[in-house]
Amino acid sequence: MNDGKPADERPVVRGTLFIISAPSGAGKSSLLRALLETLGGDLVLSVSHTTRSPRPGEVDGRDYHFVDQTAFSNMVDNGEFLEFAQVFDNLYGTSQEGIEQQLASGKDVVLEIDWQGAQQVRKIMPGSIGIFILPPSRQTLEERLRERRQDDEDVIARRMQDAADEVSHYNEYDYLVVNDVFQAAHDELAAIIHCHRLRLAAQAQRYEGLLEKLLA
Repeated sequence: MNDGKPADERPVVRGTLFIISAPSGAGKSSLLRALLETLGGDLVLSVSHTTRSPRPGEVDGRDYHFVDQTAFSNMVDNGEFLEFAQVFDNLYGTSQEGIEQQLASGKDVVLEIDWQGAQQVRKIMPGSIGIFILPPSRQTLEERLRERRQDDEDVIARRMQDAADEVSHYNEYDYLVVNDVFQAAHDELAAIIHCHRLRLAAQAQRYEGLLEKLLA
């Protein structure tokens, strides 16, 4: 439908911040990679800063901004993080300026953080949408952690111990997705994104010209 205003002249609609959390091994990273490929450039993944070492195949600036403890502490002191938290023995943080710039340009932004970080973000940006991803069982969760071949037995044991605590925060989120059948979980995530792109405030702004003519 054409509202009489060229597409490139329509007002830029501020994007939505989607917070996605899950216990380690639930498969959220694989789901997000597939989701970003499906939805294209209108959905972007926030790249966090971390003090942990890169895992095999990870690239600085694409997967994370890898920094040392001193650099991370300086960013905290300068108030540069929207949120930051310690997960196991490492620190993770999200640049507030980076998020704001992407949202202002009309991009929907996915922020992959744990429940601690999500609590901090919701206080500053209450309009964000939270999605929690669950594994289908504890057995499946442990199997996925082992199949990654990224952690030793002690780390896997710690992740399993912490999983119940992480899952206990599921009711702080807006949506719950179980990653049992990968494609089904992917489709549910895509549906959530599409739903919020069709919300009244966003659509009214997109089609402001059309509404003016219809109401004239």
